[in-house]
Amino acid sequence: MTGLSTTNLTSLKKIYSGKVRDLYEIDDQRMLMIATDRLSAFDVILDDPIPAKGQILTAISNFWFDKLKDVVPNHLTGDQPEDVVAAADLPQVEGRAVVAKRLKAVPIEAVVRGYLAGSGWKEYRQSGSVCGIALPAGLKEADKLPEPIFTPSTKAAVGDHDENISFAQCEAIVGAELAAKVRDTAILLYQTAAEYAATRGIIICDTKFEFGLDENGTLTLMDEALTPDSSRFWPADSYQPGSNPPSFDKQFVRDWLEASGWNKQAPAPAVPLDVREKTAAKYREALEKLAG
Repeated sequence: MTGLSTTNLTSLKKIYSGKVRDLYEIDDQRMLMIATDRLSAFDVILDDPIPAKGQILTAISNFWFDKLKDVVPNHLTGDQPEDVVAAADLPQVEGRAVVAKRLKAVPIEAVVRGYLAGSGWKEYRQSGSVCGIALPAGLKEADKLPEPIFTPSTKAAVGDHDENISFAQCEAIVGAELAAKVRDTAILLYQTAAEYAATRGIIICDTKFEFGLDENGTLTLMDEALTPDSSRFWPADSYQPGSNPPSFDKQFVRDWLEASGWNKQAPAPAVPLDVREKTAAKYREALEKLAG
């Protein structure tokens, strides 16, 4: 059981390689976005791919893009990936690619938190706030927040860390009007998705959206949506405030890396196949629970 670490299409020109996705130029309005099986942990891309991860991520994103299309337009053009590449490139594309609009990226990560976890919990313990937003006293780890909060971050290059920023800093980067639109849209997307996921036995703790603007300046959801890579999903049946719930994501790999004594600098140690297969099973479980 191997995975696809990188892509090398012969029929289109590669324009970008991110942590997980490779982008190819189709024309001046469209590009092909391929989700590989690469996994990044602690901002380092691992040498060992997670089998079938790219297909699972693509299926989850496509599910959400369809479910949320009435909240905000998304980057999908409706074209079939198989129609824009040569036959020889099909094995690298099938099930893991989408044809996307070329948009002007909004240069911030739109993070929405509904529960207190991760770096938010760490910050709350020190200051009683998350990204400068004051929260009620006495909250426990994994507690549900009184309402979802928007905690934007900078969009770092591959290998760098995203940094949390205040809403005022977000306004300084993209302008007050666009910052408000991104915030309100991201919170509405989160609320709509969290409500649905709750009916499938999944709690969406937090998530990260990316937006772009089309040629008319319309805010458009892009990249991925509500996957285990961009979100923290918790199983509702084992949720218990006061402890960090198990999640449907790369936690297996992160825990193994933490225990290995690795210093979190590239290169990462080789991850055993059984750890990677357990991680793949978690991603698949999230897809099956959400999309049925």
